[in-house]
Amino acid sequence: MTHASERAARLGVGVVSAGRVGSVLGAALAAAGHQIIATSGVSRASVKRAEALLPDVPLRPPDEVARQADLVVLAVPDDVLPGLVTGLASADCFRPGQIVVHTSGAYGVGVLEPAARHRVLPLALHPVMTFTGRAEDVQRLASCSVGVTAEEADEAAWSVGEALVVEMGAEPVRVAERVRPLYHAAIAHGANHLATLVADAVQTLRQAGVEPAERLVAPLLSAALDNVLRHGDRALTGPVARGDVGTVRKHLGELSRHAPELIDSYRTLAERTAHRAAGAGLLDEHAAADVLAALKEH
Repeated sequence: MTHASERAARLGVGVVSAGRVGSVLGAALAAAGHQIIATSGVSRASVKRAEALLPDVPLRPPDEVARQADLVVLAVPDDVLPGLVTGLASADCFRPGQIVVHTSGAYGVGVLEPAARHRVLPLALHPVMTFTGRAEDVQRLASCSVGVTAEEADEAAWSVGEALVVEMGAEPVRVAERVRPLYHAAIAHGANHLATLVADAVQTLRQAGVEPAERLVAPLLSAALDNVLRHGDRALTGPVARGDVGTVRKHLGELSRHAPELIDSYRTLAERTAHRAAGAGLLDEHAAADVLAALKEH
């Protein structure tokens, strides 16, 4: 079987839909020389995004977008994706030789099985970055990785996925189908919960009357992130990693009085820090036990 990707000609791309991810990937594919033939969008934000990032690209219903395209990009929320694929397949919107890509991190290519029955090339391409849906995101793709998943034994499909990622300026990373949910849990835990953690820290500083909170923590957090990516657990610092039980108790007391909503997350993260510090040899067994005991007192 010859897939559309194996032709030398540029692809006609249909984007469903013009959300933050779809509009940016569409713009990146256009910059690589592909033709964006249609996109879909209903909300006012999607329409404005399409006008900004995909100028002169017609807005069409999802079924029309899929039927017209050589490369169909399904950039929709995780919970919407299975129903969308099933609906488009049932309406005979796919044809042999098409490339059908989704951008969900939580799914591999299994979710595209209804489309695969029409002899399309199924791919999962998940950009590992946060999107604003603005033009600068297209440039940011150049510094990010994209999780690529294809059918395990189809080396040609893997190559197609990697080639599309490289064309958009990003770095492809192969993610096996079986580990896709764990992969997504890991990056969501890191990125989404990091954002929550930083926002909580800034809010607590403001509550204490310390301003400008963001400027205060920015160098600290940037250095902490850089250090842990370079050195792993050896970069752990702070009262837990040092075994300063008195300081840990003081933190818990202050949070109990002034920010009780943070107690559970502080305790959980401090426990993980203690275990990681002990595993890295930064905290001896007795000091780790004392820290863990103090965390359970509140």
